[in-house]
Amino acid sequence: MKKNNELDTYFTKMTGEKSLQVPGLGLIVYKNGEEIYSFFGGSRRINENENLPMTRDAKFRIASVSKMFVAFTLLQLAQKGKLNLEDDVSDYLTFTLRNPNFQDTAITLRMLANHTSSLRDGKIYSIPPEKNLREFFSPKGEYWEDGAHFAPKNETVGEYFTYCNLNYGVLGTVIEAVTGERFDIYQKNHILRELDIKGDYVPGNFSDDEFFKLGTTYQKKDSFGNWNENGAWYGKADDFKGIKPPQETVFLQNPYAEKSQGAYSLKNYVPGANATIFSPTGGLRISVGELAHALEMIMNDGVYNKKQVLSQKSLNMMFGRTWVYDSTKNNGNTLGGSVLSYGLGAYCMDGATKAKMCRNENINLVGHTGEAFGMLSALCFRPGTKDGFVYIMNGTAIDVDNEKSRGKFSNNYIWEERVADAVCSLF
Repeated sequence: MKKNNELDTYFTKMTGEKSLQVPGLGLIVYKNGEEIYSFFGGSRRINENENLPMTRDAKFRIASVSKMFVAFTLLQLAQKGKLNLEDDVSDYLTFTLRNPNFQDTAITLRMLANHTSSLRDGKIYSIPPEKNLREFFSPKGEYWEDGAHFAPKNETVGEYFTYCNLNYGVLGTVIEAVTGERFDIYQKNHILRELDIKGDYVPGNFSDDEFFKLGTTYQKKDSFGNWNENGAWYGKADDFKGIKPPQETVFLQNPYAEKSQGAYSLKNYVPGANATIFSPTGGLRISVGELAHALEMIMNDGVYNKKQVLSQKSLNMMFGRTWVYDSTKNNGNTLGGSVLSYGLGAYCMDGATKAKMCRNENINLVGHTGEAFGMLSALCFRPGTKDGFVYIMNGTAIDVDNEKSRGKFSNNYIWEERVADAVCSLF
């Protein structure tokens, strides 16, 4: 792998304390199936006395890139004949799940995976372990939120796309119902282990050595919700300050309702009723180097380290276009043009649209990005090639809703543009 001093300088300037800099950045790039560039700069953890550096094996809560691993698990179960994507999700739950505006329409596993289920996040989409998912969906439920978890009548089940984190909490629960195992444990044994990833959804369950590698995500937002881009970094996710939490204890997190958070014991957890506590939608902790293992598997037709983790048929389904935006029908919320098609746990970033990652080159990418609590992450590859990249940035000094955070040539965030556009020069 050749040294690239120009890119090293460019990415080094992205890390720091200024408003559009990030505390730490990790990046790995592949071309023709070979790693051709990597960068690790800044800090994974900021301490009063000493900053711990960003490294290849530094682990982070990777936000919505976690959805890809849920899709891996779901598709692997489908390959084994344990479930069918066209199954009614109600067959796997302890209650019947229907949108009250579409009582006669089944919500399928495929609809959950491609965000056409008609479910909506509301403010809260992760709930304590002793609760049942029905608490979201029953008018008498504790988390009903006046029906905020269902789409209105004009957004048809199976047709209208709205990105919804709760979909993946439900899928995590389905995985438990099918396997009889806790979501995090099953995925560790059947996906992460096969990819040589020592990841976890429960930080206290890491070995001491792996926990030491765990980084924190940061924002320049204080406990009152005030942003100061010239102020201090505040830890927002996994800010353990080097002290490992108890085993079998998970911290429930809701990015849109930070007061609805807290630590819970998993001692009496019963699989199959509510996997949202693990945050299948965004709670996987792995490193940039380990994320690259998943990319290698994808680029090698489902094979990693001579093991067939997923079939090529499953990957084709995952990265195909199971939903496509149609402006004549207005059949979805495109997030400002950032998502114009979606597969199963992945979406297309076409180079001729506002979803593009590269300024000048018309490069099509497929994969997933993540954003939560200051984290920005991605796994992307070029269809039909063995070119791709993964990255993690662990903090933002300004709110992602701030005008300054908007991209200059796309509807992506400015930080995403800056990293991906530079990477595109290597393709």
